[in-house]
Formats: sequence, structure tokens, C-alpha cells
Amino acid sequence: MAIGMYLCCWTIYFRKSQKKVSKKGKGKKVIDTMAKKEWYDVRAPNQFLVRDVCKTLVSRTSGLKIASEGLKGRIFEANLGDLSKNEEQGYRKIKLRVEDVQGDKCITLFYGMDITRDKLGSLIKKWKTLIECNVEVSTTDGYKLRLFCIAFTRKQDNQNKKTCYAQASQIHRIRAKMVEIITDEVSKCDLATLVPKLCMESIGARIQKECNKIYPLENTLIRKVKMIKSPKIDTVKLMEQHADVVKKEEEGVKVEETVAPMAGSGGRL
Repeated sequence: MAIGMYLCCWTIYFRKSQKKVSKKGKGKKVIDTMAKKEWYDVRAPNQFLVRDVCKTLVSRTSGLKIASEGLKGRIFEANLGDLSKNEEQGYRKIKLRVEDVQGDKCITLFYGMDITRDKLGSLIKKWKTLIECNVEVSTTDGYKLRLFCIAFTRKQDNQNKKTCYAQASQIHRIRAKMVEIITDEVSKCDLATLVPKLCMESIGARIQKECNKIYPLENTLIRKVKMIKSPKIDTVKLMEQHADVVKKEEEGVKVEETVAPMAGSGGRL
């Protein structure tokens, strides 16, 4: 008798719980979250050959939330080999930050640079001295950057010895020369002029040439560039680096007006 009552109560409870679940699920609607978002094109500055970097998503403008404000400040990382169409520069990574939005285009500026872990690992070898330095320099237009330089010693001409270690005094002199050259190169140009120098390795080539008088070097390059401080964006200079985007926005689409003939035209009113 007790078992029968228990089974009866359990059956009633189970049926009620099933009804509750079914009622709870009826009122829900499937909402497509992508319907509330829109795509924007990310554009690189004119220092790079390929301007279209990627596309990015953002929630549509609704109420006080403006879509363009959600895009400003976003940082994108691109491969220099893709931006310059040169596979030999594929070991470099370029950072771009969104500074403004024009229509459906995100206007970016250079924000930093680095090399891949594979490239760095291939440079480090035994029986050689690794020399590093980092310098904080400001450009003429007010951008404060921290640059990291790296270099490796190599064998002298006609050297039979396996190792090529530099002495401590030579390392100090090479490091001081690195700081001097980097400061001289960066402090005399603006950011737009500096980016091609970093991509073409002209600073590293100059360091290696002048430091070879102290001790022979190889694989001398700017390993990393970090943005420490940036000034208030100058809209005129920003648009100079994205003149093609501004031109398209100003031109727009030409619309031809067609005037339909009025009924009864040509007769007396």
C-alpha cells in the first residue's frame, strides 16, 4: 500500500514538472545576434603596398551606443609579407590601431612592430655573443617609441677559432653606438617617415656597418618597436596617409535625375 502511494505521488510530480518545462520553453524566441552587427573594412596607411588589411565586426548604432566609437582604439596585427607582397619580410608583424572611421572604413596608423618567434629562434646560435639594447625616443610629431635592437658577433676574416666572443669593453662600445644611431635616426623624422625605415631595415644596416669597426657583427636588426605615448591625433596628417579613402567619400555616387513629362504638357492650361 505504501509503495503504491509513493509511486502514485511520484507520477503526479513527474507529470507536473514536465508541464512546467514545456510551458517555460514556449515563450522563447531564437534571436540572431549577427543581425545586430555590421562589417567594417580595416585600411592600412599609405606606407604599405596592400591597403585592405581585414574586416571587423561591431554592434550597430543603437541609442547612445555609437558603432564608430566602439571601433576607435582597436588594434590589429598583420604580417608585413602580406602588406608588402614580399615573402622575405614575412617574419615581421605590424600592429595597426584604429584612429578614425570614415563611412565603412576604419582608418589606422602604425602602432608597433615585432618579429616572429621562429625568426628569433633561428638567429640565436652558440659560440657567438648576443648584444641587445633598448632606447626610448620621440619623433618630430610627438610619438614616443621604445625600440629594441639585437645583434650577433661573427667570425673575423681568416679566423680559424671556432668561437667569436666579444670582450665586455667591446660590448659596451657597441651598445653605446646602437643607442646613438637609433636616437639620431628616429628623433629627426616623423612617424610616417620612420615606418619605411623600420620595414627596410635601414637602421639595422647602419648600426652593423659602423659597429664592424669595433667587432664584426651580423643579423643586426630592430627586433621590436613599442608605442609608449601618442599625441592627440592631427586629422589633416591622418587624412594625408589615407587620401584615397577621403577622395572616394567626397566623390560619392553620381545620380542622374530623370524628369517625367507632365500630363497635358504642351497644351493650353
